[in-house]
Amino acid sequence: MEGDRSPQCGLTTPRSTSVSSDPGVCLRDPSSISSSSGRSGNQLWQRVVVVGGGIGGSLIAKSLQFNADVILIDQKEYFEIPWATMRSMVDPAVADKAIINHTDYLINGKVITASAVDITDTDVITSDGRQVAYDYLVVATGHVASSPKCRKDRLEKFKEANIKMRTSSSVLVIGGGPTGVELASDIASVYPDKKVTLVHNGPRLLGFIGHKAGNKALDWLRSKNVDVLLEQSVDLDSVSEVDGIYITSAGEAIAADCHYVCVKRPLGTSWMRESIVKDSMDKYGQLMVDEHLRVKGRNNIFAIGDIIDVPERKQGVLAQRHAMVVAKNLKLLLKGGNKEIKLSKYRPTVSITMVSLGKKDAVAQLPFTTMTGFLPGLIKSRELFLRKTRKLLGLDHHSVFL
Repeated sequence: MEGDRSPQCGLTTPRSTSVSSDPGVCLRDPSSISSSSGRSGNQLWQRVVVVGGGIGGSLIAKSLQFNADVILIDQKEYFEIPWATMRSMVDPAVADKAIINHTDYLINGKVITASAVDITDTDVITSDGRQVAYDYLVVATGHVASSPKCRKDRLEKFKEANIKMRTSSSVLVIGGGPTGVELASDIASVYPDKKVTLVHNGPRLLGFIGHKAGNKALDWLRSKNVDVLLEQSVDLDSVSEVDGIYITSAGEAIAADCHYVCVKRPLGTSWMRESIVKDSMDKYGQLMVDEHLRVKGRNNIFAIGDIIDVPERKQGVLAQRHAMVVAKNLKLLLKGGNKEIKLSKYRPTVSITMVSLGKKDAVAQLPFTTMTGFLPGLIKSRELFLRKTRKLLGLDHHSVFL
């Protein structure tokens, strides 16, 4: 089992500080956290600031930590593999591999545990008043989420959720996207005696992919006795577990001992609406980027993940591809000189989409067909790509058994 190396919340201290000569990241004196302030030997290091420590931001920071003075700004001290979140609620042992302290992979950089609240031409302003100068900036803030700052507190939350789930005889899942489908299927698979109800306001499940995939997921859930109610919603403002009765928009009463809200979360871009990149945001709140994934109109600001306007499905695997392209481009730019002609281009792709259905099955949306059952389940559901993701971050390569 992986040890908890970060028992205290706040500013985390990396195991190596050889990249930067700054004595920690602190409230900024205009001369104390300036651009190009780090040194390694006789080399002058430029600073790359990454805002957001999710699936893409963590990979960027890890990839550049020996090429620049890297500072990662994240509101929590850890990285959480997002597609393992639902399984972690049903099986807390999974969370131990899916929740990784930033300092476990960022051994040659700094972590500031705070939220970014503004961007200027030279600095990122954080919620605790820091001004962090940058030469290059990568924005990877994904979707808004409320999570504990410390890894140990996040693990405890999963344990509490599991106890609540185990002691409940009936469960309500609100939302029929991939998150809701995966949670409902995991509960039905692990706790077949529980009454599970899934309420979705759309006409079909998994509306972001093809009809066949949604229909296959619906058939699977119903085969496991999950009660699926489509084209209905539950008023989230009136949700309460006190009386255990939830009324849908169609007037249907659902009895449940606990509920889980799995609806789409807002993009994590609202904090930039009055910043220097406000004119580079579209009507959906996405950052518009060029073919190199630079924010339009900005030569030294990149953006990756769900917050960009690239026309493709919003998936973690694609955020990782964004990260690799940006890391390659930044390595070229950090070498100096005119490297514009050599910058890599990101080309949107039609990716395979997989949604787990319990621990053994999955539904897969391929470019020309849809598959369900044991084969796609073998690819995703059993191991959830935990080993592959940990390997990308340079962590242990031993097997993960779920």
